[in-house]
Amino acid sequence: MTEPIQPGAVLGVLGGGQLGRMFTLAARRMGYWVDVFAPEDDTPAGQIAYREVRAPYEDLAAVERFARGVSVITFEFENVPAATAEAAARHAPLRPAGTLLETCQNREREKLALRRHGIPVAPFAVIRGPEDLEAAAAIGFPAVLKTAAWGYDGKGQRRVDEAAALEPAWRALGGGPAVLERFVDFAAELSVVGARGLDGAIALYEPILNRHADHILDLSLCPAPLPTAWRRDALDLARTVLEAFDVVGVLCVELFALADGSLLVNELAPRPHNSGHLTIDAHGCSQFEQQLRAVCGLPLGSTERLVPAAAMANLLGDLWQAGPPDWSAALAEPGLRLHLYGKDRPRPGRKMGHLTVVGPSVEAAEQHAVAARLALRPRSEPAGEGLAT
Repeated sequence: MTEPIQPGAVLGVLGGGQLGRMFTLAARRMGYWVDVFAPEDDTPAGQIAYREVRAPYEDLAAVERFARGVSVITFEFENVPAATAEAAARHAPLRPAGTLLETCQNREREKLALRRHGIPVAPFAVIRGPEDLEAAAAIGFPAVLKTAAWGYDGKGQRRVDEAAALEPAWRALGGGPAVLERFVDFAAELSVVGARGLDGAIALYEPILNRHADHILDLSLCPAPLPTAWRRDALDLARTVLEAFDVVGVLCVELFALADGSLLVNELAPRPHNSGHLTIDAHGCSQFEQQLRAVCGLPLGSTERLVPAAAMANLLGDLWQAGPPDWSAALAEPGLRLHLYGKDRPRPGRKMGHLTVVGPSVEAAEQHAVAARLALRPRSEPAGEGLAT
């Protein structure tokens, strides 16, 4: 087996967003150096990394120079071009593998791979051109039309309620490769974050209940207030996915829980996940430390929850539209931890940070998380004041 990469080594991250920032924080705490490669500078991850390399992902010579200077490479979002991943992997181990990255960044490839492994998904049809529209309509309506590539947080999606509306919806989304999924009337949305090491060991966090607003994750609750059977089956599905896709690193399995007690896999995220942010404050080993351990070939950490319950609330740029948020009011809520991502341009829908509340019960944690976010009403200060980070 490959020797573990020990503290003191330089780790590479493709992508400079908040997931890379939290990975870098975990790595620095454990004595590693982190280099970040991103098309922008002053990124959330680059602000605290050892070195920030700014270059387009398409600059493969720059990617190769970057890769030669690190011991292992991971990524913090899945929309890194396949050619970039391939160039990086020529000079340093890429974990998870570029093949998994390529699969998960395209809904068609991901759905077909899940079905090939016998993992339950909603009925779907692939649309590559206008000749596929009639056959795709056979899955039934209502349905959700999704572009095959570059979709996240509800982008590139459109609900279709009848066959006559399919072609106009497809053309409105650009007329490119797409997936049509039958609409699922689910009872709950949940996620399981898991890690798999180089030795095949698997560590799973308990299922997390998720609530969305405008297709963006709004609130996550742990432990998920769900029937035991759902929680057990969710863990079984996540284990199956990690093994079937030969993952080395962290992967999140997003699931629909149906009223009949069954589960369907909605999407895969081959990296830490927004819903897993609460593991930083609530668990023995966060999803980011787990990512580090997995890609460095170290033993995986404990997924034990150290507090009775936790709730995570996203902070979107909308909160800044009328002025700076009132951080003091939010921090007065018991059990609250504030995480800001170092972004200086708040925009509606942009993830600027999150709140995590730990408490004696999931109901109490949720109540205080919602109250804290509501308390972030703008202060009566000049609109020109900078973002507090």
